[in-house]
Amino acid sequence: MQFQTKVEMIGLAVHRNLLRLYGFCMTPDERLLVYPYMPNGSVADRLRVFDGFYLFPCSEADTCREKPSLDWNRRMRVAVGAARGLLYLHEQCNPKIIHRDVKAANILLDESFEAVVGDFGLAKLLDQRDSHVTTAVRGTVGHIAPEYLSTGQSSEKTDVFGFGILLLELITGQKALDAGNGQVQKGMILDWVKTLFEEKRLEVLVDRDLRGCFDPVDLEMAVELSLQCTQSLPSLRPKMSEVLKILEGLVGHSAQPEEPQGGSNLYEERACSFSQNYSDVHEEPSFVIEAIELSGPR
Repeated sequence: MQFQTKVEMIGLAVHRNLLRLYGFCMTPDERLLVYPYMPNGSVADRLRVFDGFYLFPCSEADTCREKPSLDWNRRMRVAVGAARGLLYLHEQCNPKIIHRDVKAANILLDESFEAVVGDFGLAKLLDQRDSHVTTAVRGTVGHIAPEYLSTGQSSEKTDVFGFGILLLELITGQKALDAGNGQVQKGMILDWVKTLFEEKRLEVLVDRDLRGCFDPVDLEMAVELSLQCTQSLPSLRPKMSEVLKILEGLVGHSAQPEEPQGGSNLYEERACSFSQNYSDVHEEPSFVIEAIELSGPR
């Protein structure tokens, strides 16, 4: 019955930025869900790169080839798509749905690199009259909101916290519990970013694979938004509707104009002119913590 209830819940959520359930199968020994294939993998896959490229996992029938990492504009569009999907769950589903495990590994990319929020394995229904639901804590350490970790109470603001960490993953290219460029010291991405933001050293935290191709003003705004989303008190975090509005403004500001006939893209030249300042900085954080997965493999 629990499996069938979960299937019905997932089936209620139909949105272009949510992974659509095609069907399911129940046998005495197995429970199977059928989803569409996402050809560009997950955001986590795309952020784990080597020298600007990542090796895309493929089957024997596929042609294995290198794929380029995500550029700044595409990362921000991914953030917008994920925010739209979560906003739909929070405000347009009845009952509301709390995802509870928002992270880069659960944001998939379709053939057009449109963000698709997937993995509703930990999702919970929330009656419109309720402000939160109390359950056993499950999720991924580094992405779990502090109030959920300490009390088991989750709400829409729990997802906002997870989204803030997702945004930091997009900005830094780092895992939530693997922050920093060094090989020895690894730490909590949120603590690391907070310190660098206060010290006004954003050049240290930005993903080197971007090679300086972004606007520093947009970078600062994106980092500031991520820190607003990850405030310790849920009441201080913005709603997903507010987050989406800010991100849509960022994407509109960052959108590159069409390249003129016979000429170069002036915006690209301007954006990439920051590469000397941003792409060659190598510093390590001072936080050490062991990564722990509570949600487990799925």
